[in-house]
Amino acid sequence: MLRWGEALHHRYPDITLQFQASGSASAPTALVAGTTRFGPMSRPMTESERQQFIERYGYPPHELSVARDALLLVVHRHNPLASLTRKQADAIFSTSLDCGGPQPIRRWEDLLPADQWPYGKIALHGRNLASGTHRLFQEQALCNGQFRRDISEHPGSSAVIAAVGESPNAMGYAGYNHLNPMVRALPLINDKGTAITPSVATIQDDTYPLSRDLYLYVNLPPGERLPPAEQAFLELIFSDEGQQIVQAAGFVPLPQTQRSPLLLGD
Repeated sequence: MLRWGEALHHRYPDITLQFQASGSASAPTALVAGTTRFGPMSRPMTESERQQFIERYGYPPHELSVARDALLLVVHRHNPLASLTRKQADAIFSTSLDCGGPQPIRRWEDLLPADQWPYGKIALHGRNLASGTHRLFQEQALCNGQFRRDISEHPGSSAVIAAVGESPNAMGYAGYNHLNPMVRALPLINDKGTAITPSVATIQDDTYPLSRDLYLYVNLPPGERLPPAEQAFLELIFSDEGQQIVQAAGFVPLPQTQRSPLLLGD
């Protein structure tokens, strides 16, 4: 959001936007309170969040997909583990095994021969409750199951990546845009038994199993149009320049078919 705002200010020096980043959970609250027009989220609104908005205003928020991203399972860069299934990921991070795994996975020898990776208990890292990444990983990777209580929670994906990169016995989940050479993203085995490596192509076409949209929610009454400055902001997001900003930030641009001109209120 900040980089889009900077680009808009460069185009139109008289336009200034204010941004506050506190995690996806803060966006619905701010929208309902009327303190913002735009609410960026890394996950879809829950039904409860949507209903609170409707009860406050009498109409639903506009939901716009503005970029693509993915949740990654990362290990230390020297870890030889080839891939994971969703059942294995669930068995590693959850207590409930709602994805159908036969038993919990707690130690590296449950995944690899001890002579290949003799590091004992798997040290887990993830995001905190305020993040959309936390909720989405719970939904998509744990089949809405319960997280283990011994997962080290971090306020940002960069902290997860740093922790895993420093610990040979670690595994974590994080956003694609924070991937760096200190860690390795594990290919995930899809329902057909094919290991899919996260990449721009597999995230853009949704073949990587933990791909996701990034959203912008807009508070706009039916039949009304956005003020010119705010409309210019949306047009920038969906322009080639706006999607180049997405890519420069480490996210995945929308496919061309989703970059249509946008005029809310028509």
